[in-house]
Amino acid sequence: MKSTIRLDKMLGNLGYGTRSGIKNLVKQGAVTVNGQRAKDPGMQIHPHVDTVALDGETITYRDTVYVMLHKPAGVVSATEDNRDRTVLDLLDSDVTVLSPFPVGRLDKDTEGLLLLTNDGKLAHELLSPKKHVPKTYRALVAGDVGASDAVAFEQGVTLDDGYVTMPAQLQVLAAASNASEALGASTSDSDSHGEELRAAAQLARRNLTPDYTEQTLSWIELTIHEGKFHQVKRMFEAVGKKVLYLRRVSMGPLTLDAALAPGEWRELSEQEVDSLRNYRKGGLSEQA
Repeated sequence: MKSTIRLDKMLGNLGYGTRSGIKNLVKQGAVTVNGQRAKDPGMQIHPHVDTVALDGETITYRDTVYVMLHKPAGVVSATEDNRDRTVLDLLDSDVTVLSPFPVGRLDKDTEGLLLLTNDGKLAHELLSPKKHVPKTYRALVAGDVGASDAVAFEQGVTLDDGYVTMPAQLQVLAAASNASEALGASTSDSDSHGEELRAAAQLARRNLTPDYTEQTLSWIELTIHEGKFHQVKRMFEAVGKKVLYLRRVSMGPLTLDAALAPGEWRELSEQEVDSLRNYRKGGLSEQA
């Protein structure tokens, strides 16, 4: 692997301007390398060893980025879209200049954990269909989810296209007999999951049509090990129920940071990046 890089390429990769713009910055004496004014924008430097500064401000070089995003509803998991906001629109320019992309996808109306990176090798390994990284979701489901559904999911259910899913683990966290009860649930209900049920019901108000207002609403947790298109929603449809709200809470070794509100993000810690690299026994999902 080459250990040096052109000075103008380094600055350009980090978003400090076009090659001609950086050439002008060098000509004006705004760029220094190891305390000395740079004279040639094409000079080779060691980006992780040499100290580069622009207008006296030291520039830290990096060529990879790893972002944990709490994807909100209404935003698409894409790098560009002609109609809707994309997840890249939520990031700062110093991150987007490194051209990150979503690793796997979440449906437009699905919230929760989404990993974005420009590490193509890692993303390729994580997305390999031969690798089955567990992905855990919380969902508000219209219908009385019970033990029979958990057994069906563990055995694998047949989707609308005839595909039989891999075994999945289903747990009911809380339930309400109707929408009014769900909207009034509290943290004292059902082992402290009542508040999550209430919050999910509020978020799902637009989906609480007359067909679902008087139905039992179940707040569930589901872990799947593959990533078929709209899989979580289609699995519940296979057992006669409907997902009204869906949030991904974990993916492999990554757990959604509880401090991140929908639309907020942070870069992964070194420990989290290492945990992903060491988790190549599994794989991430397509759209859920």
